[in-house]
This record gives sequence, structure tokens and C-alpha cells, in this order.
Amino acid sequence: MSEATLTKQKGQARTHEQTTTSASAEIDKVILGSVAAFTGVVALWSVACLMSAMFQAGGPLQLVGSYFKALAGM
Repeated sequence: MSEATLTKQKGQARTHEQTTTSASAEIDKVILGSVAAFTGVVALWSVACLMSAMFQAGGPLQLVGSYFKALAGM
């Protein structure tokens, strides 16, 4: 939130700006940062899992083939 005050002294106009930050705004920033960091960790973990699965399957095409075989129950 920001409040601006316009004052006139001897023909000159000046603007004074006063900003206030509430505690809830700071808490929201911390929560948003925590959620973003957790999202990054989950993304890295999922990439590591996919890379491991591709390594175990023998490559990306074999991984996709094995996935569809698992879905079909073959």
C-alpha cells in the first residue's frame, strides 16, 4: 500500500510517499518462496526418476514400449 501526499510550498510542488508493509504481506512472500522451492525440488526428483527409468529400460523407446505393455497387461 502506498499513500502519496502533495504539498505546495512557495510555488514548488513536492510529493511525499509513505509505504506500509503488513506482516501478512511478508508471510505471503515467504510462503510463495517456499512453494516455489518445493516445486523445484519435485521437478528435479521427477527428472531423476525418468532418467533412471530410461536407463533401466534401455532407452526412451523401450521405456514407452514397456509402459504401453504394462497398460495393456501383456
